[in-house]
Amino acid sequence: MRFGMGYGAWTGGPRADGEGRGRGSHEGHGRHGHGHRGGPGGRRRLFDGGELKLVMLKLIADAPRHGYDLIREIEGLTGGGYAPSPGVVYPTLSMLDEMGLIEEQQSEGAKKHFAASDEGRAHLAENAAVVDGLFARLAAVGAESERTDGAPIRRAMGNLRQVLQHRLMREDVTEDTLHEVAALLDEAAQKIERLK
Repeated sequence: MRFGMGYGAWTGGPRADGEGRGRGSHEGHGRHGHGHRGGPGGRRRLFDGGELKLVMLKLIADAPRHGYDLIREIEGLTGGGYAPSPGVVYPTLSMLDEMGLIEEQQSEGAKKHFAASDEGRAHLAENAAVVDGLFARLAAVGAESERTDGAPIRRAMGNLRQVLQHRLMREDVTEDTLHEVAALLDEAAQKIERLK
């Protein structure tokens, strides 16, 4: 058996799948190019070790997919709160293929579609409880994203961005104007922070 090892071997090594090496490499990225937010003021990796492998394997077992499908599906499951980067998804696909857990399917076009092999399905069955927990985590991120990143907030943020760009790109902008704008933004931030 190609993977005669327990789940611990998938998650035992630190950063076994390259996740969490920092922005722009293998860290997961959400709608705004950031990893999923963790505790106060910081970010945490959504998946450690081999957890992303199991998530991807389960999605591939549900339906043959290519790399972009996987990114889009995970982002959809989290309501846009998390999307793994191509820099981690494609090497993980290669690893799953090398381990014999997925197989490339005949497909039209340049994109490689993969389906789960019998070994892959057996591995999912052995780790069903872990997989259920990982998808519960994805659902929780989606619920958090819905609470904290709703449409009214996105609209207001977009409006603020446009106003700032329009006002601050004018040639008559002075240093005093910049300080006034910064003071208004600081005041708004403080009021939001004090909301109950």
